[in-house]
Amino acid sequence: MKTQIKVLVVDDSAIVRDILSTKLSQFSDIEIVGTAPDPYIARDKIVRLKPDVLTLDIEMPKMDGLSFLEKLMEYYPLPVIIISSITGRDKYAAIKALEIGAFDVVDKPDSQSDMQSFIEDIANKIRVAFAEKESFIYKSKQNSRILVEKRESTRLLARVSTTGKMIGIGASTGGTVALEFIIKNLPANLPPILIVQHMPPVYTKRFAERLDEISELRVKEAEDEEMIMEGTVYIAKGGMHLGIENKGISFFNRLVDTEKVHFQKPAVDVLFKEMAEKVGKNSIGILLTGMGKDGAEGLFNMKKMGAYTIAQDEASSVVWGMPKAAIEMDAAMEVLPLDKIPERIVSLCT
Repeated sequence: MKTQIKVLVVDDSAIVRDILSTKLSQFSDIEIVGTAPDPYIARDKIVRLKPDVLTLDIEMPKMDGLSFLEKLMEYYPLPVIIISSITGRDKYAAIKALEIGAFDVVDKPDSQSDMQSFIEDIANKIRVAFAEKESFIYKSKQNSRILVEKRESTRLLARVSTTGKMIGIGASTGGTVALEFIIKNLPANLPPILIVQHMPPVYTKRFAERLDEISELRVKEAEDEEMIMEGTVYIAKGGMHLGIENKGISFFNRLVDTEKVHFQKPAVDVLFKEMAEKVGKNSIGILLTGMGKDGAEGLFNMKKMGAYTIAQDEASSVVWGMPKAAIEMDAAMEVLPLDKIPERIVSLCT
């Protein structure tokens, strides 16, 4: 008999609670053990019903979802799927939730026609969250501590200006925290960095703005046909693949609206394969924490074309899916813990 995943739905909207309960209950491996309209009722039901996974709205009465999530991760850690809306009062709320320890974010659909893919997306994330539950809780606590560290040695090493290279980074689950640690510990005088983080549309812009506030580098969401410049980090736009176009001696970002790759758009493989073909040995590829195998084949292509390739190690990865796939494919020349990656980037570029 298939194991059922016990899920508690927390949302102040009775309509949303009803939709999520009804639709998710249709999956044979998911059991909705209860619903709650606010964090106080949710707290009591968590203790009594012992759910495996929580779905959580951010904006709620009595206590906002972020405050509740912070207390939950400290006293009763669970994998939490944030069901969010970009129209909320705090435009960075979903990003902050991931930093606090949420497993993933799903955006509420704009129309009824998107409802089925919305429900399937939540169900898939619930399954992965359940499968990774024990290691996720442990590693989330580790990475939240890493996030406040500052590696001065990285800054001291980076006194040589660099030219001619390009860095590509791919990440999924757990990637927002990993990327924040890496980007805030890099100096301004680095080659361009192109990043694919699996994230819904619009949130990528918010994520770029958030990183820009804490980084010496300029961080922005990638735009179509813009020149790729040194000292700048480009975050792939949610809902679009990120490619590269070279014109003469310059490179330009290219946004492509084609089919999903590994169920993702943007996909890491699309970016890495473009870098392998067009930048080759002058590129550095780094594959971080994430579920699935997106990026593994692209990283292998980069290595084959002379690029230097790195995969995050298992101990520091929240979900060791993507890096593991790359290592098994012999795509990574080096396997590093998260806290060693900024320093390694600098040493490879100077």
